[in-house]
Amino acid sequence: MPRLAIFDLDGTLVDSVDDLAASVNHALAAVGLPARSREEVRSFVGEGARVLLERSVAPHLDRLEPALAAWTAHYAEHCLDATRPYPGVAPLIAGAACALAVLTNKPGPMARRILDGLGLLPRFAAVVGGGEVARKPDPEGVVRLRALVGAAPEETLFVGDSAVDVATARAAGVPMVAVAWGLSSRAALERAGAERIVDRADQLAPLLR
Repeated sequence: MPRLAIFDLDGTLVDSVDDLAASVNHALAAVGLPARSREEVRSFVGEGARVLLERSVAPHLDRLEPALAAWTAHYAEHCLDATRPYPGVAPLIAGAACALAVLTNKPGPMARRILDGLGLLPRFAAVVGGGEVARKPDPEGVVRLRALVGAAPEETLFVGDSAVDVATARAAGVPMVAVAWGLSSRAALERAGAERIVDRADQLAPLLR
């Protein structure tokens, strides 16, 4: 059993695509650009708010700053409208015997608000987001979280759903389990180099006990 399990947020713990897409399209309307489809927004998620909006407004990058401001204000009010934990995540978190943390490229205050609103925040020793450490795949966040609980690299498990998460674990020198229920397909995770992939939250449970 690891001493610390670090989870990604969007696509790993929570399904947030509908709320992200609604806020992206609010922002695009605010700067006079056409809406993006849910699947387009889904493909843009994973590297933080600024990258999400860069991809959404492209090629009109001159409208990025006002779009980002509009997105931030809207998402702060609507980040819990439709966002829910993936099936099995709540019991997985409740039953874990090791320390838990979250490392996400989503802005930290928004990540903590979402987890708090879903009743999951108390189970995490720390939640670190974009703007608080270098953005994944930089290993700074993993190093900080390991130091917080005194876990060595081999005592740490990283759980995520994207190529960025695979690269983060590799950069930090920690074991990784990829989840196939999130924003990336199993094939994409395999191409990224994920060696262990699970399809359901209950398949992670034995690793956390």
